[in-house]
Amino acid sequence: MELAVILWIPFLGTMLGSAMVFFMKNKINIKIQKLLLGFAAGVMIAASVWSLLIPSMDMAKEQGEINWFPAVTGFLAGMIFLLVLDTLIPHLHANSKKPEGIKAKLKNTTMLVFAVALHNLPEGMAVGVTLAGAILGNVGITLAGAFALAIGIAIQNFPEGAIISMPLKSEGISKSKAFIYGTLSGIVEPIGAIITILLTNMVVPILPYLLSFAAGAMLYVVVEELIPEAQEGEHSNIGTIGVAIGFVLMMILDVVLG
Repeated sequence: MELAVILWIPFLGTMLGSAMVFFMKNKINIKIQKLLLGFAAGVMIAASVWSLLIPSMDMAKEQGEINWFPAVTGFLAGMIFLLVLDTLIPHLHANSKKPEGIKAKLKNTTMLVFAVALHNLPEGMAVGVTLAGAILGNVGITLAGAFALAIGIAIQNFPEGAIISMPLKSEGISKSKAFIYGTLSGIVEPIGAIITILLTNMVVPILPYLLSFAAGAMLYVVVEELIPEAQEGEHSNIGTIGVAIGFVLMMILDVVLG
């Protein structure tokens, strides 16, 4: 029962964030958007280090391997994996020229939702692999640690859901449809987590690699999408402040609960 709840916590964060569109009157304030993007980036950076890379090294050491090797290998593999997907499946970036017209807006919306869904996949993998580690009783991973990671990702998903649904409303899409689009972008997380758990049970020896793989994929999203978008347009330090707040909050969560 606890495992099922943890699996769905990140998705709940996306859903609640997307629901903020129902309270929206005008366009989302650009400073608030930058703060939310920075906050999401900070949470993901801290989660990658404390919840994924450090447990990966601890687990590798326990298995008698060179403790840094699986972390480095998996991390780079995760980065390369997202880089390849990003190249093969084009989507809108912060500096992309947005098309105009009704059909173009629909295409723009589809690309936006698909892009966020793609980036949510490594987060689902991260929750799945930590849960698998907790189930198997590996060093450095506990059920409380998996819960902390799920909570951290849910907190990060809240602003992410709002960042999807609110701009869609600004482009003329109804609030209900904007909410649905935002919510659907997070459905890949529990799916990714379940698949990862099933795979991990069959390949226990490479668990340290899977942890660091998820970390690399998450940090790719931070560097490629979140931080550039938080710094887009007129210069402001609000995105940097968001990163600091998100990082510290996730670090505390992981240390206290993990």
